Order: sequence, then structure tokens, then C-alpha cells
Amino acid sequence: MTLQQIYYAIAITESGSFNKAAENLYVSQPSLTSAIHDLENEIGITIFHRSGKGVSLTNDGSEFIAYARQLYNVYENLTDKYGKNGTLKKKFGVSAQHYSFAVKTFVEMVKRFNTAEYEFAIRETKTKEVIDDVSSSKSEIGILYLSDFNRNIMNKLFKSNDLEFYKLIDCSAYVYLWKGHPLANNSYISMADLADYPCLSFEQGNSSSFYFAEEILSTNEYTRTIKANDRATMLNLMVGLNGYTLCSGIICEELNGTDYVAIPFKEDNANHNSNMEIGYIIKKNQVLTKMGKIYIEETEKYLNSITKRKNLNEKPVA
Repeated sequence: MTLQQIYYAIAITESGSFNKAAENLYVSQPSLTSAIHDLENEIGITIFHRSGKGVSLTNDGSEFIAYARQLYNVYENLTDKYGKNGTLKKKFGVSAQHYSFAVKTFVEMVKRFNTAEYEFAIRETKTKEVIDDVSSSKSEIGILYLSDFNRNIMNKLFKSNDLEFYKLIDCSAYVYLWKGHPLANNSYISMADLADYPCLSFEQGNSSSFYFAEEILSTNEYTRTIKANDRATMLNLMVGLNGYTLCSGIICEELNGTDYVAIPFKEDNANHNSNMEIGYIIKKNQVLTKMGKIYIEETEKYLNSITKRKNLNEKPVA
């Protein structure tokens, strides 16, 4: 049984005549008759009563055509969506740790496409979910960081999930807090300076391993800690409780506003600074889509602009 035979049977039913159906289908009547004969032989029923006045459905034929119409409607819906001229939207997703630059460059990428023709997704989420999203192809690209502390564990996870990591930028630790914080005007901030204020960090759910922490220097001892699960809550806690977090210093003013500052962290003998190697993960040997290539280009362009500002001794973007 073929879709063509089913289509022929439906066409004959609707026209009430082999001759008329053949004309509508632009096929010869012998070809049409032969196709229906083969179909009836295969399924073991007679679909049509033939007479001088045309054709009508047998009882078996009525039941067959009811199912045939359902099947052919599904086929047409599939063709409408997935065919050459279908309406299926191309999909592109990014999963990231909580970096405002990842959202900023996502916005710039989306601006270059017609959102009526594409389905875009940006997911700020937990570290393990970034890895899972890319591994399962839920997202094409994942944004996260490596450090001397987590590198071995993360690389093992990448390998076991058939992922590859590509570096975007190296960063030292910065203290991120609101501009009304008592330490907001310091040139540098040490761990001793922070002793009286709560350290804010992103919750990692059931995968709350030290290795999945989004904040650099996560192994240090913090007297006061508060966890949050989204960036908006984190910013509210900075204002309401004079909280702080340790980050890369790459904060997008366009998205986070001008009420926050990033100040270099000053290391001491007990609390050394550490390098954040921020990068992206994709599936091994994957060729990026057009959207993926543009997203990485926009991200590299933005991060390069931040590096130039720092090299010119400008105040870190906040």
C-alpha cells in the first residue's frame, strides 16, 4: 500500500467517478484503475462498487476511506511543516551559567534574523544542566568556565558526554556588589574586607558539588553565605543585604543597569586569586549552524572589547 494509492482512492471517492478522478489527477484512467485494483488485492477488500452511473463505496470501502483520510491528513500536515516549503521554524538554543554577556551577545545574534522564521532559546541555568543541554542537543552551545580547581573533573564530564571545550577569555576574580555598598569605592577588595557581608552564590540543585559552583574561589571559607537561583534575585540580595559575589568582572551594563560595580579582588596568603577560563562547549566534531557561528562571533567581539577597555585601564564594566 502506498500513499499514492491512498490518494487515488480518496480522489475517486470525492469525484464519484474514475474518469473524473483521472482528469483531476492528470493520470490515464487505465493507470488509475490498475492502481486501485492492486490496492484492493493487497488489502483484501473491494473499495468501490462500479456501475454505469459511476462508483460508490462498499461498506468495507467506507471504513477504509475513513482511515485513509486520517492517514493522508497526517501526511499533509507533515509535508506542510517539514517539506521543502514547510513552515517548520529552525531552532537554536544556548545554555549558560549566569553571565550577562551571554545574554547580551544572544540579543545581538537574534537581531540578525527574522524571529518569525526561527525559534530561539537562551537558558541561564545550573552548571550540570548546561552540560546536559548540549549533550542532549537541547542547546547547540553551552557557556561555562574552567579553573585550576574544577578543570580535571569538568574535562572528564566533557569527555564522557562527547563534548569539546573552546576558550573565549581568561579572567581574574572580581567582587561584584551594588554601588551603595560600603566597599563600592574601594580600588581593591580582600577577603578580610568582605568578612561582615554575605557571599551570594547560585544554587546548583542536586548537583551541588564544589566543582559545579559558578563563582570563582568557591573553595574559600565564607562565614556568611546565601544561595539564589536566578540573577534578578541575586541583584536584589546585593541591594537588600549588602551581599556580594565573586565573578569575572564582565558585567553588561546595558542589561544589568548602572547600579552595580565590579572591583578587583585582592589576594592574600590564605586566599589566592585564580584564573577563570570562560569558554563554550559543543558536541564533538559538530559543525556550528549559521546561528551558532554568529553567536560565537558576537561573543568574541564583545569580550575583545572588554579586554581592550581593561588594557586601557578603564574601570571594569558594571
